[in-house]
Amino acid sequence: MRAVPRHVACVMDGNGRWAKRRSLPRTAGHRAAEATVIDIIEAARAAGVEWLSLYAFSTENWNRPGTEVDYLMRLVRRVVRKHAPLLLARGIRCRFLGAADPRIPRELAQDFDDLAALTADNRGMTLTVAFDHGGRRDIVEAARSLIRNGTQADDVTERLFADHLPFPDTPDVDLVIRTSGEQRISNFMLWQVAYAEWVFPAVLWPDFRAPDFLTCLHTYRCRDRRFGGIPPQMNGDLS
Repeated sequence: MRAVPRHVACVMDGNGRWAKRRSLPRTAGHRAAEATVIDIIEAARAAGVEWLSLYAFSTENWNRPGTEVDYLMRLVRRVVRKHAPLLLARGIRCRFLGAADPRIPRELAQDFDDLAALTADNRGMTLTVAFDHGGRRDIVEAARSLIRNGTQADDVTERLFADHLPFPDTPDVDLVIRTSGEQRISNFMLWQVAYAEWVFPAVLWPDFRAPDFLTCLHTYRCRDRRFGGIPPQMNGDLS
């Protein structure tokens, strides 16, 4: 097993509950989450993680109150513009998974494109921000792409299918961290997490920091990843 997972994905959960516990509006939780995002990006890079994916906004999040959605759009735009120089200086390549819904403000979509272009030649860690992302949608779009290309059913393999997903160079996720103690996949990178290890720290995302992240990496190192096989020392004992 690798000492450090190559690809770590985070479901950044608990912003609303963090704010509620403090009798604050939900937007305060989202605002507090910014510090965690930067801390975890820095921690992952320093630990040797090659790919970091952050679940920022799902296709289902459009169902939230309009005022909260509008706030999130403004907040994400500010965060992207504010931290672009840091990401460039750290050699981090940034990509945005999803970001297809026409309800995304044009200015924010442009900021996404600008940051991706600005950091495209970086060769350090790859940061993928899943925004307006849905795992099922990605799978459906891959199937549509295969059909449009005239691919015959018997020619479809897992490798070929994966080549039609967004960012097909993305390796499978090794470790998923979902904060706040909730234990759901929530339609996140469904194809890529097929063999991922999952860790569910109880801490809410705005309180999650580098030491918590490193604890999750340690938990991963202690897992016995067999991918359906058995350790050699078991000698066929399936118990």
